[in-house]
Amino acid sequence: MGRVRSALVRPWAMGVLILAVAGAGFGLYWFQPWKLWQDVTVREASPVTANQPRPSADASPAPAPAGPRTLASGELISHEHATSGTVKLLRLSDGSHVVRLEDLDTSNGPDLRVWLTDAPVKQGTAGWRVFDDGKHISLGKLKGNKGSQNYAVPEDAELTRYSSLTIWCDRFDVSFGAAELTRT
Repeated sequence: MGRVRSALVRPWAMGVLILAVAGAGFGLYWFQPWKLWQDVTVREASPVTANQPRPSADASPAPAPAGPRTLASGELISHEHATSGTVKLLRLSDGSHVVRLEDLDTSNGPDLRVWLTDAPVKQGTAGWRVFDDGKHISLGKLKGNKGSQNYAVPEDAELTRYSSLTIWCDRFDVSFGAAELTRT
């Protein structure tokens, strides 16, 4: 009787063990909890136009090209995670646009993105999930959860349609933090 009982318990126990290991592996992949203790700091310089002409030695000095012009700006507020920093929408002298995050400080997380959106920025939990309800442009993965960084805006973006920016967690469909962009 003991052999029959242990023969029945082993396959069942092995199945439970396999499910537990698979579940733990999936949970680690999905939540990536180690990122809560890993900070990635990025220190990119403020953007300038890439193809500025260089004056030749025998030519008279050309007037200095106009630097980036701030079209809109805002301060990041916290949503799902404590978030702070400044957002600037810049127009470079070549006509291209860049979003600059300055002094960003937020939590690290899985699949974080930088989005320009048409959603209003709301305080508290009411603002956590509104940004994927309307129009948005993904500017790419968040380069780092701390520091200053630049994100190119696609040339065909109609910037007048977008009034806010969010640090969006695409894995869990939630905003880590957001800023209302005020036109200057």
